Amino acid sequence: MYVHYDFSHSLDTRGYLRMATGRFDSVSVTRRYRVLVPAAAAAVAVPIAQVYGRIWPQRPAGQWPLRFAFYLVNCLLLAAAGACWFNAARLSGASPTAAALALLAVLSSRWAEYAAGLPLTDSLYLLVFGLAYYSVRRGSGGGWAVALALVLGPLSKESFLLLVPWLWWFGRPALAWPRQVLALGTGLALLLVAHQVIDHRPETPAGQSVANALSHFENVTYSLHRAFSAKGFGELLSIFGLFTFIPAFAWWQGKRQATTPALFTGFGWVEASLQLIVVVHMLLSSDLGRMGYLAAPVFCVALALSFTHWQRLVR
Repeated sequence: MYVHYDFSHSLDTRGYLRMATGRFDSVSVTRRYRVLVPAAAAAVAVPIAQVYGRIWPQRPAGQWPLRFAFYLVNCLLLAAAGACWFNAARLSGASPTAAALALLAVLSSRWAEYAAGLPLTDSLYLLVFGLAYYSVRRGSGGGWAVALALVLGPLSKESFLLLVPWLWWFGRPALAWPRQVLALGTGLALLLVAHQVIDHRPETPAGQSVANALSHFENVTYSLHRAFSAKGFGELLSIFGLFTFIPAFAWWQGKRQATTPALFTGFGWVEASLQLIVVVHMLLSSDLGRMGYLAAPVFCVALALSFTHWQRLVR
């Protein structure tokens, strides 16, 4: 993915590469304020550029060091997200082996390859969702994860605001409301600074942000038509591949053996409402598979619990 991807048809990747070089002209308002990953990649690319040509002389100079920097940053962020998924599974009662296998399965998704291998910012948003779900599973010891999600969230994706009510309600045992408000205020203040700095470089039309928001609502009809088409159904199944059917099969098997309560005993409104937020992301984005991968924290736990159930059966 990192070496052979064709950038000619991807506005997202080209836009983030431009942002990393400090050029915000012609970058869509949808992406131009997601500055954390491009800024980190730009910093990492400085030392890489000094040695890249000596290690890979066959690759022409230009954006290769920057692309490699994005690759490193995104791999680290996706690894951090994976750590959240793994520990959420352990806190839910999964065995270490089952949690590790579930994590490997979820990371085998094509969308994990996209998030790690391309100059995108999806890895940071996956980390934010991972921190949010982990903090709720952790309870009183997860306050730092709630705070970090609220600080990073506004700069990771504008639709993070959809997750805020969920965090405020289910994250209360981990972090009290006053501290959540303080953390969110910090994140919004950083976003405001980014707006002020960036908007004074290339001139942004006054109505561009509003028009962009309205265009996302227009995606809902397209997304619904796509989801109920054969191609869209295949795209949904491709998010987690054949692993998609394992939790359903484990639930069916557990129901026959009267062990369903013990298998998914911790699942409830937390998971259902988080999945609903993911569905809203999918509808607004029109990129069903890519946004559907935000369900990875919950799916990883469900898969880990399924593996744990079968592990106990064979003992």
